[in-house]
Amino acid sequence: MRMINTDKVAGPNYLAPLEKTWYYFRRYPIIPVGIFFLLVFVAIFAPMLAPFDPAQGSIRTRHIPPIWLEGGTAQHFFGTDSLGRDMLSRVIYGARIALMVAVSVIVAGGISGTIIGMFAGYLGGLVDEVAMRTVDLLLAMPFLLVALTVVIVFGQSLTQMIILLIIFSWDNFARVVRAESLRIRRDAYVDAARIAGASNIRIVFRHILPGVFGVVLIVASLRVGQLILIEATLSFLGAGLPKTVPAWGVMVADGQDWITTAWWVAAVPGFMIFIVVMSFNFLGDWMRDFFDPRLRQSR
Repeated sequence: MRMINTDKVAGPNYLAPLEKTWYYFRRYPIIPVGIFFLLVFVAIFAPMLAPFDPAQGSIRTRHIPPIWLEGGTAQHFFGTDSLGRDMLSRVIYGARIALMVAVSVIVAGGISGTIIGMFAGYLGGLVDEVAMRTVDLLLAMPFLLVALTVVIVFGQSLTQMIILLIIFSWDNFARVVRAESLRIRRDAYVDAARIAGASNIRIVFRHILPGVFGVVLIVASLRVGQLILIEATLSFLGAGLPKTVPAWGVMVADGQDWITTAWWVAAVPGFMIFIVVMSFNFLGDWMRDFFDPRLRQSR
């Protein structure tokens, strides 16, 4: 006698759309990617989106609370700071500063670190020794102390901070890429290219680079959040951007003296830092699982 599957005739599954939505949110980084594109959009169109000049304010409008608190107005959605500057406008321009710093450092440090790591891993010998000892030297140097010393000697500037971050960022790419290059150089297709008479430069960029590209993307995605946090930390400590620049770290530093009376001055940019850094960390974890099948979780 044929058995009837009661699960299929029990009626419509009203939870199916919710289960499917939850499945996609667990499997794909929808929210982190959305926050990333929102950050890029705000950074590009900051002059059009900001309702006020982020550097101008009025004492008569100082410490207006956000719109959801008593006394808040729709004109200043996130309120104003101690100088009457609009917090929403400053947060929007702060996104541009954060993205500019992160992208500049990732591009310059990522390219240089990837090239150094590939040649160090493939050639080995003296090249590998010099590259890795340089990496060890950078890792042994106290970055915060170096940053404070540079600010004392040369002063604060955006270009100076970007150059300093690039110097201390390429080593992350070099170490990871070098380890991956050591594994790839023993593969059969690399040996075949070497036997065929291909030059070292051709082998590195034609055969090694495609194999390490996924690792570079993972390191870059994880490094973006770290760089935004480092820039905010340096600006908060006075070793980063000048006080005149509407950066998130500068805004948090400006609000620390008013944390009991006007807490939103420090809380709003601090929350933005938290959301953006957390999103990039989640995106980096997903990319690591995606590009490395050994780390993929069953979903």
